[in-house]
Amino acid sequence: MSAPRTTPWPLVALFTAGYLAPYLLPTTVGRLDTGLPLSPTQAGAIGSALLLSSAAAGFLLASRVDRIGARTLARAGLLLAVLGYGGAALTTVVPAVVVGALVGGFGSGTVTAVAATGIAAMGAPPARAESRAWGSDPHRASILGLLSVSALAGAVYLTVPHLGAGHGQPLAALALTALAAWPLTGRLSLRTAPARTLPGRPPLPHRRSGLVLVAAMPCWSLVQNSLWGVSGRIGLAQAHLTEVTVGTVFAVALGAALIGVLGAGALGPRLGLATPIGAGTALIAVCVALSASATDLMTFAAGEIAWNVLYPVVLSYMIGLAASLDPRGRWAVLVGSAASLGTAAGPLTGSVLSARAGFPVMGAILAAGLLVIAVPLTAVALRRRPVAAPRALEDAVVHIEIPAYENSYASTAAI
Repeated sequence: MSAPRTTPWPLVALFTAGYLAPYLLPTTVGRLDTGLPLSPTQAGAIGSALLLSSAAAGFLLASRVDRIGARTLARAGLLLAVLGYGGAALTTVVPAVVVGALVGGFGSGTVTAVAATGIAAMGAPPARAESRAWGSDPHRASILGLLSVSALAGAVYLTVPHLGAGHGQPLAALALTALAAWPLTGRLSLRTAPARTLPGRPPLPHRRSGLVLVAAMPCWSLVQNSLWGVSGRIGLAQAHLTEVTVGTVFAVALGAALIGVLGAGALGPRLGLATPIGAGTALIAVCVALSASATDLMTFAAGEIAWNVLYPVVLSYMIGLAASLDPRGRWAVLVGSAASLGTAAGPLTGSVLSARAGFPVMGAILAAGLLVIAVPLTAVALRRRPVAAPRALEDAVVHIEIPAYENSYASTAAI
């Protein structure tokens, strides 16, 4: 009889702490150019630098998590996030804000690297029976992480507009989230499971599929975050909405994202990987064009809400696809870090395109690029099967105890 599944709350907490920075990108970038003497393009460049630092951490640590240890790296990343984001929130000196954003971004990337390795390891055959207490389902863990970060980001978007002007509030939220995740790192092992269960340093499996994903994911994530990075400006400048209204739309959109995540968890692998990734990416392209052309509340809200429903669904299957390529989690980290490169370039790309061509043309260009990228992603997905099948939706929320097994690993992935 299989061991009962328990919810890996340390994994969920680290996923949330590592992923929150991209989720808060619109308000972070938007408040940088209103609270500091920066142009919109300069603010977008700082947002890009933050995410580029995060991607650099992922590439640097992709093959080192099992050697250094999940607990050590997670705590180091959380400490950097607290110091970097917290310091940037407390100063108005632009160079200090830039340094703080870089340090905090590196911390987020470190936490994300631990997360990606942990979620892929959950799908690996355990060395001992009790190690299955975490469950053997990377998709399920990523669903819970996406639920957590979406809910938290939605709460931040509802709260920040009422806390006054300035750039510090979203950065402080990032620092406080990292601080809140710290206590759960005690449940992580000093070494990750792959280091014990998979001897030696075998070469990366499925190289062709992995390289296609690594090449395609920067473009996929660049499109998402080019729009996300300027969505606040679209609402304010083109749709003529107030900051409170835009924040409410974002909060509703992220709340709708929870529905999408729950739907992905309920469906599990029933649709395979190719249909959610290929068709979902095509639908996202439509939403990108719609949001970028919005001139009123209804169009803006429809585009943002539909996009936020679809994005985490496709993302959860992307995480499963990357995790299925290597039980050590190396492809998961590399693909996630490659995606972070696109995420990092997103704010600056969106700012430059919208400044030179306008929001509607920017949306059309991004949508066309997304349709092109859907082809190789779908081709890779057709060759793979989901790592594991989540059972019914209620299975994702039962067994919430946190056993102190020594085979606990770190948290989920980032793409």
